[in-house]
Parts: sequence; C-alpha cells; structure tokens
Amino acid sequence: MPKKENPLRQLPVSSDGYGDIKIHLAEILEEKNISLNQLSFRTEMQRTQLRNYRDNKIQRLDIDILKRLCYVLECNLTDLIEYIPPEETQTLQ
Repeated sequence: MPKKENPLRQLPVSSDGYGDIKIHLAEILEEKNISLNQLSFRTEMQRTQLRNYRDNKIQRLDIDILKRLCYVLECNLTDLIEYIPPEETQTLQ
C-alpha cells in the first residue's frame, strides 16, 4: 500500500517564501480623498503609526488598529489587506 501524502505544505526556509501581505491604506485614502492628518484625528492614532501602515512598513498587524481603520474608513478588512501568495510575489519583483 503506497504511503499517503501529507496534504499540508511544509514551511519555506525563510519567511520571504510565505508570500506577502499588502495593505491598501494609501489607495483607500486617495479614493476617499482623506489625508493622513484627517485619518489620524478620526482614528485617534499617531500619524507616524498610520504612515507605517500606509507605506507597508509594519511587521505585525494590530487587530484594534485594523478595526479602527475599517470603522473610520467604512471598509471591509478584505478591502484593507490582501494576501499575495509566494508565486505571485515572485512575479511582482
């Protein structure tokens, strides 16, 4: 009897192989014509922190921040963040 293959994927050697997370905050702000200063005021968050989200320069997502952004921007989480699989990440580079 042949050995059954494990349906779960093995992790790549480095985290670069997992794919990427893209935050679409810049696009949403532009679409809704909202400045970072206005968003900072409405979300009661620092501009520096929001700038890091806008520029995709964060390492860990904060659920509270994501909820605030979705609430203030009246968008869904799927509008705000996107997972890009490793195959697509490599073609984008």
